[in-house]
Formats: sequence, C-alpha cells, structure tokens
Amino acid sequence: MFKRAWAAVVAATCLLMPVFPRGAGVVAEAAGGSARIAMELSTGKVLEEDNADARLPMASTTKIMTALLICEDCDPDEVVRVPDEAVGVEGSSIYLKKGEEIDVRDLLYGLMLRSGNDAATALAVVHSGSMEGFVAKMNERAGRLGAENTRFRNPSGLPDDGHYTTARDLCRISCAAMRNELFRKVVGTRSWHGKFRSYVNKNKMLQRYDGATGIKTGYTVKAGRCLVSSACRENMEVVCVVLNRYDMYADSAAMLDRAFERNALCRLTREKVFMCGGVACALKKECTFVVRKNADIVFSCVPRKDEGGSCGRLNIYDGNSLIFTGNLYSIV
Repeated sequence: MFKRAWAAVVAATCLLMPVFPRGAGVVAEAAGGSARIAMELSTGKVLEEDNADARLPMASTTKIMTALLICEDCDPDEVVRVPDEAVGVEGSSIYLKKGEEIDVRDLLYGLMLRSGNDAATALAVVHSGSMEGFVAKMNERAGRLGAENTRFRNPSGLPDDGHYTTARDLCRISCAAMRNELFRKVVGTRSWHGKFRSYVNKNKMLQRYDGATGIKTGYTVKAGRCLVSSACRENMEVVCVVLNRYDMYADSAAMLDRAFERNALCRLTREKVFMCGGVACALKKECTFVVRKNADIVFSCVPRKDEGGSCGRLNIYDGNSLIFTGNLYSIV
C-alpha cells in the first residue's frame, strides 16, 4: 500500500471573541432534556454533537420543513386568498385577515422572518388543499431526507405530543433546505419589503454572528428555546441545531466558533493526479471532505478494477480514521 504524509490543509485561524456572553440569571430549561449538533453543510459531516438522537419537540423550527416544501413546489409570485383556517391561529402571527389577498412570497417571508403560525396554515392549505394533506407531505419529505425519528402533526410547531424531531434529523432537514436557493435567500434576509407586507427578521444571529447565513428560531413552553443557525467562513458552511437551550444564541455561537476553529473543508479537483499501481489517475469529479486544521493527512491508492472503469481506490486518513474514499480513473 502506497502511503505518504500530506501537508497541512489549511493554516490556523484566529480565535474569535465571544459574541453572546451568558446572562447573569439562570433560568430552567423545559423538561425533557436538551440536544445539540453541528454539521458541515455540503458533506453532512458531524462536527460536534450531544444527545443528538433524543426525540424532542422543536417549536417553530418546524417551519423549516414547511418552507422547504413551499420553496420546492409553489410559485412564490402567485397571489392567493387567505383561507378561513388561517385566520386567528394561536401563537405568533402576521395577522392575516379573512379573504385577504397576498402572494406566496410574502407569506413565506412572514413564515420565516416573523414565525407566523397563520402564515404556516395558509401556506399548508395553498400547497395541499388541507392541513392534513400538507402534514402528510411533510412527513413524506422528512422520510426521504433520512429523518426517521421525526413526526410532524402541524406546519407551525404548536405543541402536540406526537410532534417531535431530533437534533440530528432537524440538522439534516435544515442542510437540505439551505441548498434551496429561494429558501436560503429568505432565511438570510434581515428585513423584507414585499408587495403586500414588510417584516424584520427575529433571528439575532444574522446581526450578531460574523458570517451568519440563517436560519430559524423557535420557542414554546414545552419545547423551550430552540435555534437552527448557519454560518459560512473560509468556504465552509456549518449548520448548528440546539433544542431546549435557554442560552440558545450563546450556545450556538460557541458551537460555530469551535467548528470553524478546529475544521476546514478540503476540495480535491479532477486536476489532482495520483499514481495508482504505476498508472496516473484522478477522481471523476471534484470531491470535498472535512479535515481537522493542521492535521497530518495520509493517503493510499489501492489498485483495482471494476465494471465502472475504475482502476483504483483513493483512501484518505486522519490518523487511523478514514475521512474520504473515492474511485480513481486512468487519465492516460
């Protein structure tokens, strides 16, 4: 097996000053425990986690899935009439009126910037014709994203014993949502002035955390304080989920800081040549993987042939941990 040391992938980064200092008061979190996770967006690599598979309520971070379905399936410029079901919905609201006309785009911004439960209901009915039909779509989409420990009972996150997720599942859903161009634009907007409504984003991370890109806050008495946040530095984007954490902003900022201080995203292009069994080879397409900053990376090229035309396998290790593997193809 051919092996050699690889040079450090990136230089050390400067330490960040704390952005969200903890308050002096101590407030109990909601019953049921808390959870957190940080994940690199493009690869899905978990960078930090704690209790990430515990089933917990997620309050209005539910609306991430609601918004994703709307962004994927609906015309944002369509003008719709507010359905009766969306008038007077309990909790946070954009105060929709019966029979009011509004476009899907303004409903979407009201959903994500102001966390309007009435906007969630209106969009659900516009999308599927009924709340029940839309919830079925939410659960179906969650299943396709691998969120096997998530169950939705409504599009807004109002308390329901059968409505729950895990930090890991919610992070997967959030990463998928952040890959949608319209969704990313909405949740990264600090203030919105639409054709029908104007809003200011409740998510304080956008104002206070360097490189913040989104995405959604949530709170109920049962769920506690919940936050899904994202930030991008040095071409690496990290999505962080905290569930039932009183200092949700401080905790999220600290997790993001650690992610950027300790890790970097490495890209291998098709132009990178490897010798495998005496043959000059390369990857078929550009690949990315996460490495620890200043780690000593080693790789091996294992000759082999398969039906797909591969002539070898590239394995990259951080110590004894395999962090990337991919097929190599002859370039001669």
